[in-house]
Amino acid sequence: MAQKVKLSTIAETLGLSTATISLALRDSPLVAADTREKIKDQARALGYIYNRRAASLRTSRSGIIGVVVHDIMNPFYGEILKAIETELDRSRHTFILSNHYDSVDKQRMFIETLLQLGGDGVIMSPAIGTPPEDVLLAENNNMPAIFVARSMDGLDVPIYRGDDTYGISLATNHLIGLGHRSIAMIGGTDQTSTGRDRYQGYVNALRKAGIEVDPGLRIPGPRTKQGGFEAAVNFLSLPQKPTAAVCWNDLVAIGLMNGIARAGLIPGQDISVTGYDDLEEASIATPSLTTVWNGQAEVGRLAARALLDKLAGSHEPDGIHLIKPEMRIRQSTAPIRR
Repeated sequence: MAQKVKLSTIAETLGLSTATISLALRDSPLVAADTREKIKDQARALGYIYNRRAASLRTSRSGIIGVVVHDIMNPFYGEILKAIETELDRSRHTFILSNHYDSVDKQRMFIETLLQLGGDGVIMSPAIGTPPEDVLLAENNNMPAIFVARSMDGLDVPIYRGDDTYGISLATNHLIGLGHRSIAMIGGTDQTSTGRDRYQGYVNALRKAGIEVDPGLRIPGPRTKQGGFEAAVNFLSLPQKPTAAVCWNDLVAIGLMNGIARAGLIPGQDISVTGYDDLEEASIATPSLTTVWNGQAEVGRLAARALLDKLAGSHEPDGIHLIKPEMRIRQSTAPIRR
């Protein structure tokens, strides 16, 4: 079996010190850019592989970050993860991903495994029912946690997410401005901070406009396109005959529009529909979806940066850091038909 190429081997071939080789392979600015590239080229030519385990023994850092979210199949989390990856790549960190599907046990197992692997930190959108002790398990073992998308009471950790209360109020106010008064809210759950905040934004907008809040116009639960499609039957059979729907997210909204169309009505004309998140699919849906941009990429970037800064000993204060949402008006909403 061929011997592994060592730093000393690269150093000997280039006539440099092993310290210079090590710094260059870690992209240290202490080594001139052209020298760094020369060293990297020689390392590749010799087949050198960075020994992360040995490096972690020297630095007490593994370069591994854990990321655990509800479900990567949801493009909302996909956009957050892409931004996290881009930010971590800049500092030569890698991440291990897990979906918890709102299983506290699955999430806890991931945190324990990450600790066993010597993970440097964890970015998480906590599962419904997460006990503070599970997060403190990481924090108390020198593995700091950063939250994205969801909040938890009783913990002093940085949280990065969109301002869901304000964002849903934007969508609801848009429909009110078009003359709609019977507006349903489709999807979400009070079991998450996101669900509670978005429903509160809907309620706030109705009350500010002097419209009575009718609990019968809320259809909780759906968070997927299939869920939105199935909710269309319930929505269209409501005795209040709503003329518009504020949806939990874009996936629910697109599913609902498909269900409305299947029933022989025209979304954006007979029924106005708004989404939330401004996913890529929103602009190419038929009709194109009026929605709320929620800053997923910014959430991911800021969360990763906050964790890296925390590991370096300098970070923003704990608490909630909100991204301000913006309205995206397209074809799925229109003035109420008189």
